[in-house]
Amino acid sequence: MKRREFIRYSALTASALTLSPYTNLLAEKKHAYDIINLGNTGIQVSRLAMGTGTHGVNRRSNQTEKLGIKGVADLLHAAYDNGINFWDSADQYGTHPHLKEALKGIEREKVVILTKTHATTAAEMKADLDRFRKEIGTDYLDIVLLHLMTDPEWPKEKEGAMEVLARAREDGIIRTHGVSCHTFGALEAASKSDWVQVDLARINPEGIVMDAEIPAVVKVLENMHKNGKGIIGMKVLGGGRLRNQVDECLRYVLNLNCVDAFTIGQENIKEMKDLISRIPDINPQF
Repeated sequence: MKRREFIRYSALTASALTLSPYTNLLAEKKHAYDIINLGNTGIQVSRLAMGTGTHGVNRRSNQTEKLGIKGVADLLHAAYDNGINFWDSADQYGTHPHLKEALKGIEREKVVILTKTHATTAAEMKADLDRFRKEIGTDYLDIVLLHLMTDPEWPKEKEGAMEVLARAREDGIIRTHGVSCHTFGALEAASKSDWVQVDLARINPEGIVMDAEIPAVVKVLENMHKNGKGIIGMKVLGGGRLRNQVDECLRYVLNLNCVDAFTIGQENIKEMKDLISRIPDINPQF
């Protein structure tokens, strides 16, 4: 290597190492199917999760409306065949029966299932765990999140549900638990809570439908990740409002050291394969 080239190489390396929270410029390419450790949970997930709840509300979503049970199952199978083992669902999306159909063709241990609950009391949480497992057709759930936290005092409000989930983890009914946050106060509370093992956080390069300004959110996520919490990014495309900036959005989240994996609502196989093909071709940009 010529001296001039060596100097330039060294400068690039030094710059990359100091550009927190971004990854090294010279790091290997990342792929949607890379298997990532989700914080200190012991759970390994594909970098990309199959979101099934685009505009999910009242137990329906774009995926359930457009594809039906068999169509969503086929989409999940296609993703699995491409190395994606992470399924993101919720009671609110109504996608549990769709996951049950998909499991008919895949060994349960080969996929990681995330679901979410609106339960508050212990009784509600017990009922949800029993119902969710029956609806999905599984003896255990990998990740269960308290869904859509907005109140900064949610750890007090949800104490009953939290205690049930903690016991369920000890009993092997679930593998880990956490929250999805929709305000900055709720996110800060999640950061301070020892109970939270996984956080589903809104993050994208434009700050659209996020909990606060980008630097503030990233700072909290960095602290959570440093303390061993698994971080899953959501609203990476701004709830669909950044669909004309897919590469920029992917580049941003891929280069955040504090985000382990991210979920995007894919509504057909073409969208899924497009995302998978884009990710390794995206280069860091600073």
